Amino acid sequence: MSLHSDKYGQMSTIYAALPFLNVVFTYGMETAYFRFVQKDKLKTDIYSTAMISMISSTVFLTTMLFIFKSGLTSLLKLESHPEFITYSIFITALDTLTTLPFAKLRQDGRPRKFAITRILNITLTIVLTYFFISVLPYIIEKNPNSFLNAIYIPDYGVGYIIIANLIASFTTLILLYKEFFAFKFKFNTVLWKRMIVYALPLILAGFAGMINETFDRIMLLWWGPSANIQDAETQVGIYSACYKLSLLITLFIQAFRMGAEPFFFKESEGENPQRTYARVMKFFVITITVMFLIVALYLDIWKHFIRKPSMWVGLKVVPILLLANMFLGIYYNLAIWYKLTNKTIAGAYITLIGAGITLIINYLFIPRYSYMACAWATFACYGSMMLVSFVWGQKEYRIPYAWKKLSAYIIIVVLMFFLHQTLIHHFSSRIFNLAVATFLLCLYVWFVANVERKDFQRLPVVGKFFRR
Repeated sequence: MSLHSDKYGQMSTIYAALPFLNVVFTYGMETAYFRFVQKDKLKTDIYSTAMISMISSTVFLTTMLFIFKSGLTSLLKLESHPEFITYSIFITALDTLTTLPFAKLRQDGRPRKFAITRILNITLTIVLTYFFISVLPYIIEKNPNSFLNAIYIPDYGVGYIIIANLIASFTTLILLYKEFFAFKFKFNTVLWKRMIVYALPLILAGFAGMINETFDRIMLLWWGPSANIQDAETQVGIYSACYKLSLLITLFIQAFRMGAEPFFFKESEGENPQRTYARVMKFFVITITVMFLIVALYLDIWKHFIRKPSMWVGLKVVPILLLANMFLGIYYNLAIWYKLTNKTIAGAYITLIGAGITLIINYLFIPRYSYMACAWATFACYGSMMLVSFVWGQKEYRIPYAWKKLSAYIIIVVLMFFLHQTLIHHFSSRIFNLAVATFLLCLYVWFVANVERKDFQRLPVVGKFFRR
C-alpha cells in the first residue's frame, strides 16, 4: 500500500511544520551547551542548568500549543484530522527532551551509542510505518476478528506514519534515560543568563532557517496554481518526493553538523585552528561535489526510489536542490566564525536575509511556476547565505579557505552535469546514459585525486592509497 500524491503532500505539510516547533522548543540551547562546556569550569552546572531550562520550557510550550491547537489545525488545513496536531506536539516535546542527551553523547565522545540510538529511531519508524500501512490491513482483511482490529483505522495512512514517529521518539527518550537523568537539580541563574544571551539569536536564525528549509511546502499549499486543496497537496507531494532525492547530500550534511560543532569548538582552543577549519572545508566540498555527481548523473536510477511514476514529472528540481544543499553545507562550515566570536546575532541576520529571499521568490512565482519556484528560491536563498557569511566572516575571523579552487570544483561538476544532459538528449540509450555518467564521475574523482594528492597522503587509512 502506498500513499496517493495528495496524502503524501498532507504528510509533507505536517513534517514541514514540525521543524518550526523544534526551533522554538530547543531555542539554541544545544549550541550554547557546546560553546560553554569548552571554556567554563562548571561543566556539571552547564548541563544541569540547560536541562532544567529545557524541561521547564518544554512543559510550558507544550501546554500553550494545546491551548491554541485549533488555530494550528486551521493554519495547516488539517480540520479533518485535528489529532495529527496532537501527535505532532508530543513528537516535538519528546524530541526536544532528547536534544541535550544526544549533545552530551557527542561531547563525551560516545559516537557508538549516539549512532545506535539514532539508527534505532529511524529503523523503528520505518518498521512501524510498514506494519501499520501494509501488514496491518492485510491481517485485518484475512482475519476480521483479530484483536488488532482495535487499532486499525481504514485509510489512515498519514496518521499511522505520525504515530510510528511518535512511538519511535518515545522509545528514543527511554534509551537515553541515563543521559537524560544525568543532570542535578541545581540551576545556576547567572550561567543560564549567559547561555540565553548567546542562544537567543540562534532562535531567530533557526526559525528563519526553517523558513528556508521547509516552509516552501506550506507556501506551495497556500499559493499553488490550483485553488483545489487536493491538487495543491498533490503538487506538494511531487515536490517533497523529488526533494528527497537530494537526501544523500542532506544526510551527509546532517552527519557532518553532528560531529563538526563539538569538534570546531574543541579545536578553537588549539594552535592555529583556522588552518584546520580550511582543510575541513576543502575535504567537505570535495565530498559533496562527488555526491552531487553520484545523484545528478544517475538520476535515471535514483528516480525509482519514488514509487509513483506520476511524480517523476518533478525530477527537474533535483539538480537545483542538490546545488542548493551544497551551498547550505558550505554555509554550515562558514558559520563557525560567528559562533566562535560570540556574534550569534550575525547568524540571525544572515538567515533572515535568506528567509526574505525565500518568501519573496515563492510569493511572486509559486502561483505561476509551482514547485519550480520553490526549488529556485531554495537555490537563491542558500547561495546568498553562503556568500554573505563568507564575506562577513573573513572580516571578523579570517580563515584561509582555498575558495578559488573550491569554486572551480563546484563549477566543474555543474558543467559535467550539463555535458551529460546534452549527450543523453541526443543519444537516449540507457546503457549510453550510464556509461557516460560513470566516465564523468571517474574522471572527476581522478582529477581531484591528482590535484589534492599531497593532502590525501596525510589522511589516515586512505592516505596509503595516494602514496607512490
